Amino acid sequence: MDEETAVEVRDLEVGYGWGKNATRVLHGITLDVARGRTVGIVGESGSGKSTLAKALVGLVRPTAGSVRIGGVPISSARGASRRALRRKVQMIPQDPYSSLDPRRTIGEALAEAVDPRRADVRRHRDEIVQWLEAVRMPADTIDRYPHECSGGQRQRVAIARGLMIRPEVVIADEITSALDVSVQAEILHLLAELRRELNLTMLFISHNLAVVRHVSDEVVVLYHGDVVEHAPAADLYRRPRHEYTRTLLDSVPGAPGFDIEPRQKDSA
Repeated sequence: MDEETAVEVRDLEVGYGWGKNATRVLHGITLDVARGRTVGIVGESGSGKSTLAKALVGLVRPTAGSVRIGGVPISSARGASRRALRRKVQMIPQDPYSSLDPRRTIGEALAEAVDPRRADVRRHRDEIVQWLEAVRMPADTIDRYPHECSGGQRQRVAIARGLMIRPEVVIADEITSALDVSVQAEILHLLAELRRELNLTMLFISHNLAVVRHVSDEVVVLYHGDVVEHAPAADLYRRPRHEYTRTLLDSVPGAPGFDIEPRQKDSA
């Protein structure tokens, strides 16, 4: 693993259950993600996308193979090293509402991300406001509660929370799937800007190839736990090689030229 590789996955297998009830979800996944690159992970429900994401952040234990983040194997990290490693890999959740405490303000949620032990909004106010503005949210959001924000606004808060500790790797797991198409476009446009500004290393997980297209340098196609195609995004969309990839592309409205454009006024 060289210094330009942020994520290294080798022969990764994940299964659930025992004996006759055992089910393999991932079948020997091998994948490298270079620093500053965004790799889209796409596939239908049940393809293993979310299981891969959980394995990358250490939420599920592989039955075989390995995952390294910044050269550090997840499986061997313990104690303080494990906590430090978890801060290096941040997951932006699919449902930001359930991940935000409804009893705490947005400012309190973001202060906790900066300093979990001493979450002080006053102490970190300038930094919190800076990140709210980075995700195109007004400064007074700091005093709002989650229920006072729209779905798109809560997703922006979740993005800020994931990025503000400056992780080495960001995993975005179906973060636009619960939003309507117009708000999806605004969130994707924001992510595209942030990845350029911050040189993000990101895995962007989705069932929708049209969505993945907007933020990815490369695309990995998962099918029943196997990688069936991995190619630069432009090549994959122009010349898909696997029948399953072609099926996914054909299912996109207006394929193959379908595109999502952000609205002129960003109001998500």
